[in-house]
Amino acid sequence: MNKTDIRDQPAYTLAEAARYLKLAPATLRSWVVGRAYPKTDGPAHFQALIRPATKKPPTLSFWNLIEAHVLRSLRTDHGVSMDALRKALKYAEKTLEIDRLLLSPELRTNAGKLLLERHGALIELSASGQIAMRHLFNEHLARVEWDEWKFPVRLYPFSSSSAPADSRPIAIDAQIAFGRPVIVSRGVSTGVIAERIDAGESAADLADDYDLSERDIEEAVLYERAA
Repeated sequence: MNKTDIRDQPAYTLAEAARYLKLAPATLRSWVVGRAYPKTDGPAHFQALIRPATKKPPTLSFWNLIEAHVLRSLRTDHGVSMDALRKALKYAEKTLEIDRLLLSPELRTNAGKLLLERHGALIELSASGQIAMRHLFNEHLARVEWDEWKFPVRLYPFSSSSAPADSRPIAIDAQIAFGRPVIVSRGVSTGVIAERIDAGESAADLADDYDLSERDIEEAVLYERAA
């Protein structure tokens, strides 16, 4: 991968990335830095699952954000161990010879099927559980756009629990607003909208200012305050 690509450059602190993805900061940190854990013969350490753009301090790129988004589907939504997930990833990457599998659009086809099957077997997931996992996994992957060279270019994060599953009012794109979340139809920062609401402006006034619907304004605020 081209390290000069803006999508592979450091852009997000762990706190920022965790907030944008609606993850617990400690969870994301364990994926990026690893985590110590006790064993009978002394302390051990889980290896990280994501290679950050920079390590000291750990700072994520847009592509790291995509990797964490995909991991969220497998790890957080099912509460399975990092060890099982790491083994499944290594198995799938070795078998398919795909570098950084979590960035690959092939996750939507055979690569994803192999990863989930291996993962399900490692955690002894029931047949119905594997179907549910596949459904959630596909929902997360559908929120990533890839370019013609098969690299991620845009993420549509889940905005709020009340939004329809196919709703995509908010996007994160490395080329827009320095990679910060925006209302995709106008490129307006969700953070700016939340700040103006907190300052006492009305949703109706902001909708008029930005030529948006009040629902768009509400989704921006819900997204910003959901973490």
